[in-house]
Amino acid sequence: MNMIKEITTQETFLVRNLVLRSGKPVETCFFDGDNLEQTKHFGYFDNGNIIGVVSVYKNKNSIFKFPNQYQIRGMAILEEFQGSGCGKLLVKHCEGYLTSNYANLIWFNARETAVTFYEKLGYTKNGFPFPIADVGIHFLMFKNL
Repeated sequence: MNMIKEITTQETFLVRNLVLRSGKPVETCFFDGDNLEQTKHFGYFDNGNIIGVVSVYKNKNSIFKFPNQYQIRGMAILEEFQGSGCGKLLVKHCEGYLTSNYANLIWFNARETAVTFYEKLGYTKNGFPFPIADVGIHFLMFKNL
């Protein structure tokens, strides 16, 4: 049975490590704000196993003038499940959660390879591509809620 539920910071590490920080120490999978009370982590479960994760942080980006902003980070789906639709379901789950918490805007730094995925979900690029050290080229993306 497939389902999405809230998980702990530590439960995100396996998928983050395999997908986002491959070959790097697991410590690189801990992000600033992971343990803040308002941060939420969600996992997509397939037959009891976590196959995808995403985290939402109450975090304001000064480029946007909305008062109640949240950032998505650590969006990752195990390679063998990419393209199966569970990533879309995780993002939609975050949107629903944030809408119910009166968020005005979701923003994040998307890897170059993920831009098309997010555009299909209604997100827009803002500005020019930029590098993140040891990770690669990213684009700032956002969606008004």
